[in-house]
Amino acid sequence: MLTLDQRFSFQNHDIAWGSMGQGDPIVLVHGFPWSAQAWRHVAPWLARTNKVYFFDMAGTGQSGKSAGQNVTESVQSDLLAALIDHWGLIRPQVVGHDFGGLAVLRCHFINGVDYGKLHLINAVATLPSGSPFYAHVAEHEAAFVGLPDYAHEALFRAYIQAASHHPLREETIQMYFEPWSGEVGKPAFYRQIAQANLDNISEAQALYHKPGFDVHVSWGIHDTFIPLAQGEELRDLLNADSFTRIETAAHLVHEDAPHDLLGTLLQNL
Repeated sequence: MLTLDQRFSFQNHDIAWGSMGQGDPIVLVHGFPWSAQAWRHVAPWLARTNKVYFFDMAGTGQSGKSAGQNVTESVQSDLLAALIDHWGLIRPQVVGHDFGGLAVLRCHFINGVDYGKLHLINAVATLPSGSPFYAHVAEHEAAFVGLPDYAHEALFRAYIQAASHHPLREETIQMYFEPWSGEVGKPAFYRQIAQANLDNISEAQALYHKPGFDVHVSWGIHDTFIPLAQGEELRDLLNADSFTRIETAAHLVHEDAPHDLLGTLLQNL
């Protein structure tokens, strides 16, 4: 497990973060409903040659959660920009998965932060996006928050298993579920979904072009959340320097094929 033993205060958000290793910086940005622990199989290997930073996005993992909290995608990209500044990093390599991919794209194209290299993995980055489930939660958030704990856990299990190409281990499910359980975690889970805003994707997508640094895109080809065709579209919009199809993975590449994911990152460092 990764250790997130540092705290950062950002716009009333209490953010948990950690780092390991020495060398040129790499920032790892997770998606939803995961946490920085999604990088636990990858970060220690990257840290053999680089200093690796990881954090739990606002309202996720070990970071603070509270009623009325603003956790929209624009907040998450602003947070990333603030963390990079807080760490004193100049043009770090950045890796983003899922909504973390949107955060790193917005952080560059909207916040103006430059990277050394950009690595995108099954990123939420282009329209169409979302699902009937997201729309239903947005319309009936209070009803979902009121679910009995057993029903909430069953829904969560079904959600993350649908993101994986292979059956997830029980300890993995529990690791991801724990931050979203209980009186604080359960409403935080539905808060994240209800606040998802397609305008934050369209705003960034309108600005996509080849940036002044290398871009590498990797995609688990069995992804049913964000199909491979959208990954190929993103590759073209950014004129990416490489596009790697991960044959044994769906959306949750970290769990399906961690060695393949690590290999693609190491190849393009």
